[in-house]
Amino acid sequence: MYTLNLLPWRRQRRRERQRRFVAILGLTAVAAFLLVLLASWLMGSKISGQESRNQRLQTEIRKLDVQIAEIENLEQERARLLSRKSVIEELQVSRTLMVHLFDQLSRTVPEGLRLTKVGQQGQTLTLEGFTQSNARVSTYLRNLESSGWLHNPELIIIEADADDGTPDQPYSFRVSAKLASPQQIALEQEAADLSLDTDAEAAR
Repeated sequence: MYTLNLLPWRRQRRRERQRRFVAILGLTAVAAFLLVLLASWLMGSKISGQESRNQRLQTEIRKLDVQIAEIENLEQERARLLSRKSVIEELQVSRTLMVHLFDQLSRTVPEGLRLTKVGQQGQTLTLEGFTQSNARVSTYLRNLESSGWLHNPELIIIEADADDGTPDQPYSFRVSAKLASPQQIALEQEAADLSLDTDAEAAR
C-alpha cells in the first residue's frame, strides 16, 4: 500500500537550513568575539608587563643617576685631596730645597765677595752683594754654574759703590740665575752621593 506525504517538505528543509545557518553564524560571532576578547586580554597583559618593566627600568635609572652623582662628588673630592697633597708635597720639597740651596750658595761664594741679598721670582734667583773685582764675580758665576743647583748665571750689573762699598770690596754687583728643577737637583744630589760613596770606598 502506498503512502503520500502531502506536507510542504521543501519549505521545512529550507527552514532547517536557515536555522543551521543562523546557529553557525551565531557560533562564529561568539567565537570571533571570544577571540577578540582573548587578543585584547593578551595585548593588555603584554602592555601591562611592558609598563611594569619600564617602571622598574626608570626606578633603576634613577638609582644609577644618584650613584653617578655620588661618584662624581667622590671624584671631585679625590681631585681636591690630590691637589692638596701635591701642594703639601711641593711645600715640603721646597722647604728642603731652600735649605740645601742656601748651603750651596754659601759654598759657591769665593774669597773677596760677599752676598747681601737673595731674591726669588718664580724660577729666577737674583743675587746681590759686594766684590773686590770683576774677576771675583767671574769666578762666582763659574761656581754657580758648576753647583748643579743654578743654571745660566748672568751678570746684570757691576759698579763702584762709594756709599755702601768698603775699601776691600768697593764694587756692588747683581747676578741672576735660573733655579734647577727638583728632578735635576735630585739627579745632582744622587751623583754627589755616589761620588762621596766612591771616594769613601777608595779611601778604605
